[in-house]
Amino acid sequence: MSTSELYTTQPGSTVWQVPATGAARFSWEYDEGRERLLALYQKGKDKQWDGAKRIDWDLEVDPENPLGTPDEALTLYGTRHWAKMTEKDRGELRKHYASWQFSQFLHGEQGAMVCAARIVESVPDLDAKLYSATQTMDEARHAEIYGRFLHEKLGMLYPINDNLQALLGDTLRDSRWDMPYLGMQVLIEGLALAAFGMIRDTTDKPLPKQILAYIMQDEARHVAFGRMALRDYYKQLSDAERREREDFVIEGCYLMRDRLRGVEVLENFGIPKAEAEEYSENSEYLQLFRQLLFSRIVPCVRDIGLWGKRLQEAYVDMGVFEMGNSNLDQLMAQDEEIAEKLDEERFATEEAERVAEVAEAIGQGAAIERDTAVEEDATVEKGATSATG
Repeated sequence: MSTSELYTTQPGSTVWQVPATGAARFSWEYDEGRERLLALYQKGKDKQWDGAKRIDWDLEVDPENPLGTPDEALTLYGTRHWAKMTEKDRGELRKHYASWQFSQFLHGEQGAMVCAARIVESVPDLDAKLYSATQTMDEARHAEIYGRFLHEKLGMLYPINDNLQALLGDTLRDSRWDMPYLGMQVLIEGLALAAFGMIRDTTDKPLPKQILAYIMQDEARHVAFGRMALRDYYKQLSDAERREREDFVIEGCYLMRDRLRGVEVLENFGIPKAEAEEYSENSEYLQLFRQLLFSRIVPCVRDIGLWGKRLQEAYVDMGVFEMGNSNLDQLMAQDEEIAEKLDEERFATEEAERVAEVAEAIGQGAAIERDTAVEEDATVEKGATSATG
């Protein structure tokens, strides 16, 4: 089935063209590189995996509750509209929200793939090119996985949110080689990681939990890559150049905060846009959700050296300034541990099933041997009786 048949509203053209700017850069220095970045490149190679095999796609998805997250996360929860809904209507609303969230993840991952490829092209250092090549493959895998979940398990997609598309466009149109890092690795990836984590940690459904845990394991490396590269480069910038980057971060953060409304979903349920925006603003859960979504961005922005007065004031206005004290390394380590633990549990279960299958096969084989022996004894006894007679 064509993807266009699954969209809740048609996105217009199926192709979005962003004019390329900036230079392609080659490096003839092949012997040296930053030790930390080359170690990350090695890890990127070692950690490649196949989404068709590592994820158990045979797991069923409840069409009326695909993600298994609390209903309080739905903007309409507790409103007069929610009170009037039948259980079937509420199930349809959950499905639409799941589709909207994973659709934005899908579009963001395609954007990350394009940005990673742009970094390979434009970054001046070979060690960064090498790692970005592994990230490009990671992002391709993520887009494949989200696309498969939406097509096979939900059968529904939402077009890319206007604010996400605007930030992607700004990131890709900028000719400076560091901007794909800043726009994608720090802002979009950082926000996505927090959103993935919120669902991963609250879902009671095994398939989305697997998908999010394994993808987050990759994304932890990507954010680490952006931090390493930009921290080194931003130390060399003038105050004016640093302010330009901070202005980009401020605008991008406001865009990303506004992206999280999910107004498109409510409009599909016949609720006027103004009313839908009001519900979004007044939702206590979504207010907390928005704050937590910046738990990965704010400490990263501070770490790479973008922490001017205007940027700090913007974070105070958004109510996320205190996130600058979050321990980013600890959060990334937790992402790795959760994915590895999930693998261990799955492998232990699969091993136990294999052992049981082998034991059953051995038991069946022993039973067959016993039956065969009994039949042979009966045949011999019958033959002896006939001879005697």
